[in-house]
Amino acid sequence: MIRITVLFMALWTMAFYNPIPTQAQSEGLKIGAATKMITPELGSWVQGAGVPRKATEVRDDLEANGLYFSKGDFQLLMVSCDFAGIEPDLNVRLREAMGVATGILPRNILISSTHTHGGPSLLKTNYLMPLDTAYMEDLVPWMVALAKEAVEAAQPGKIGWAEGEVQIGYNRRLTWADGSHSMHGDATRPDFAGLEGPDDPQHLAMFAADLKGNLISVMYHNTTHPTIFYADGVFSADFPGEVRKTFRKEFKQNLPVLFLNGAQGDISMDNMLDRKSESDEEKIKKITDLVVKETMRLYKNIEYQTDPKLEHQYHDLKVSVRLPETGTLIRSKEILKRIDNGENIRGMEMIMAFGSVHLQETFGENPFDILPVHAIRIGDLAMVTQPCELFSQFGLDIKRRSPGKSTIVVGMTDGYNGYCPTIYGLLGGGYSGSPISWTRLEPEAGYKIVETSAVLLNKVWSK
Repeated sequence: MIRITVLFMALWTMAFYNPIPTQAQSEGLKIGAATKMITPELGSWVQGAGVPRKATEVRDDLEANGLYFSKGDFQLLMVSCDFAGIEPDLNVRLREAMGVATGILPRNILISSTHTHGGPSLLKTNYLMPLDTAYMEDLVPWMVALAKEAVEAAQPGKIGWAEGEVQIGYNRRLTWADGSHSMHGDATRPDFAGLEGPDDPQHLAMFAADLKGNLISVMYHNTTHPTIFYADGVFSADFPGEVRKTFRKEFKQNLPVLFLNGAQGDISMDNMLDRKSESDEEKIKKITDLVVKETMRLYKNIEYQTDPKLEHQYHDLKVSVRLPETGTLIRSKEILKRIDNGENIRGMEMIMAFGSVHLQETFGENPFDILPVHAIRIGDLAMVTQPCELFSQFGLDIKRRSPGKSTIVVGMTDGYNGYCPTIYGLLGGGYSGSPISWTRLEPEAGYKIVETSAVLLNKVWSK
C-alpha cells in the first residue's frame, strides 16, 4: 500500500519540477495558526527504536502546531508534530484529508516531525513493537481540526525572521584507526581517528504577528536529535515541548510554537569530544535555556514584512534502494527465528536483523523510493524540506548554493524515508551505513537531494 500510494503520487505529478499554482498575489498576506493536543493513551507503545516499551507516564503532552500563510491564490500550511517521523502513506492520507477540509491543495500542506523518540509508534523500526494503528485513526480527525482552525484564524499579518547561532547538536559519527566508523563511541580510545563529518549550529527564528504587533505564532529551526528521554518509557515532546512551555510563559499566551529540525542524521545533543555526565532533567534545562535565550535575543530586533514574496515548488525525486546481501538476509532471518523461539536477543543485533528482513520484504520486488523535495521562498528566507534524516554535510551544501539571504534545510517533512548518509558514512559502515529498512537509499541519494534543492531554489527565486 505504501509503495503504490507513493508511486501514484509520482505518476500524478508528471512534470520534472512541479510548480505549485500561484497567480497574482494582489491580496495581502494573511496568517493563521493553531495548536492541537495529540498525546496517545497511557500504556501505548513509545516510538524509541531498539527498546520496545509502553508509556508508564506522560511527562509532557505531545502537540501538533500549524502555521498558515495565504496571499492571493498562494496557500501554505506548515505543521510541526511531536513524532519521530510519519511513513509516506500516512502522510499522504493526512494531508489529503486536511486539504479536502480546508480547500488547500494537499501538496501545499507540509507535515514535519520534530523527531522526538518519546512519541507514538508510527515507524516500524522494532521487531517486537507494533505500529499504533488505533492512534493513526485518531490522528486523522485531529489533524483535520488543526488545519481548519489555522485557516479559519487567518487574518492580515506580518512576519519577521532573524538568524543566529546556538550549538545544541554535535556530529556523532566517530571514525577509528582501522577505517571503521560508529554511531557514538568513546573518543578517548587510542584508536579514535576523528569525527566523520561536520555539525550545524545555525539557529533561525520566525515570528508571525497581526498588524498591531500581537504575536500569532513562533517558529524556530535548529539541528539535533531530541532523544533526552529515549527508552525511558514516557511520552514526551522532549526539549521542543519544554521550549514551547517557556515561550508561552515569556509571551503570556498559548502561542502555537513550531520546531523545524534540520539535517540531523549524524547529529546528537551529546558532544562526542567532551562527554559530560548529566541527568535527563539537567540536559533538557540546558538545551531549553540555550534555545530560548537565542530566540529571545533575535526577537528584540526583529523587522517585520507585510508583503513578502511567496513562492513554492516541489519535485518527487526517484532514487534506487540498496537491498541486503543474501548472506546478511539469511543470518538476519535466523536471528529473528531465535527471537520468536524465546531467545533474549535485543539491542543492535535485533535492530539490524529486523531492518534487513523488513527492507527485503518491503522493497525487494521494486527497489526504488520517492523523496518529496520542496523549496519555499518567504521574502528573503529560503526553505528546503525533504523527508530524510539527512547527514549534516548535505544541509550545509544546500545552504551554500541557495540564493536566499537566509536558508534553512528541514528534515522529516512530507513523509519519512530514513537516513541519508554521505559516501563516508557508507564506506565506514555501522548503523546508518549498512542497508536496512530505514537506511535504504542509494549512495548518491543525498547528493541528488542537494542538486534538486539547488534547482528548485533558483526556480522560486527567478519568478
